[in-house]
Amino acid sequence: MSSLSFNPVIQLKTPPPSRSKINSRFIPISARLHNNQQQQQQQLNFSVLRFTFGIPGLDESYLPRWIGYGFGSLLLLNHFFGSGSTSVPQLRSEALGLSLAGFSVALPYLGKFLKGATPVNQISIPEEVEQIFVMSPDISDELKEDLAWVTYILLRNTNTFSVMVSVQGKLCIRGYWNTPSDVSKAQLHDWFNRQIENIGLFDLKETFYFPQNSGSRLSNILPKRTSSLLVQTVVGAPSSLNSNEEQKTEGFVLVASSMGYAYSDKDRAWIGAIANKFRRERTCMI
Repeated sequence: MSSLSFNPVIQLKTPPPSRSKINSRFIPISARLHNNQQQQQQQLNFSVLRFTFGIPGLDESYLPRWIGYGFGSLLLLNHFFGSGSTSVPQLRSEALGLSLAGFSVALPYLGKFLKGATPVNQISIPEEVEQIFVMSPDISDELKEDLAWVTYILLRNTNTFSVMVSVQGKLCIRGYWNTPSDVSKAQLHDWFNRQIENIGLFDLKETFYFPQNSGSRLSNILPKRTSSLLVQTVVGAPSSLNSNEEQKTEGFVLVASSMGYAYSDKDRAWIGAIANKFRRERTCMI
């Protein structure tokens, strides 16, 4: 017994590493990817927002006009009610200030003219339609917050009266929509889901824009006076382990307006940036 226990020739065989130990190497990678996705979701509430005071009835696009009116009025008051005689340099300064004030007043008009769109306050509210706000019932709080913010800023900062977002298999419908009177609010989500499946929006592969006609296939859910329609696809990011993998469509952002040519190139680029915020990176699990 003692000779066997102290024999130096005997070697113990170590068992092969278990699969759980092999998989443990990929835990930090998955954690980093998860943290990156969380950071992207946290940035969504801030990076897609445009400048706004949040004051009801105040259009921030006309802010330069009110600044021009204010400073121009101050210059005129100082000129007519100021004490003492007016020197030549002061007259030149006042003329320059009035020129800048006049340019600020005309700036909103020039911006609308260059964009080729009608001002936002000229959108006609559709008649005989219902204003709704519907979300999928089985949705996380984080995604619910993101969808609520995105639909709000699209309605607030663009010429839009109807917006629909489909991402990660979830729906968010907001604004004015043509819904049947016999469908209750609890059934609206299922009704919209069936309409989207019949139209084929879930299978959409590329973005399309109708600046003057919304298309006959969407007329049963959009208001009658809809003139412009933009459907921006949400394309999934390629896999981190296979950059050559084909990108798949994961959803869409639909906006509609009663105005013709309602979405300029800048608006469409901004809406596309919002859609990119919902992109999810696909990873290969081993």
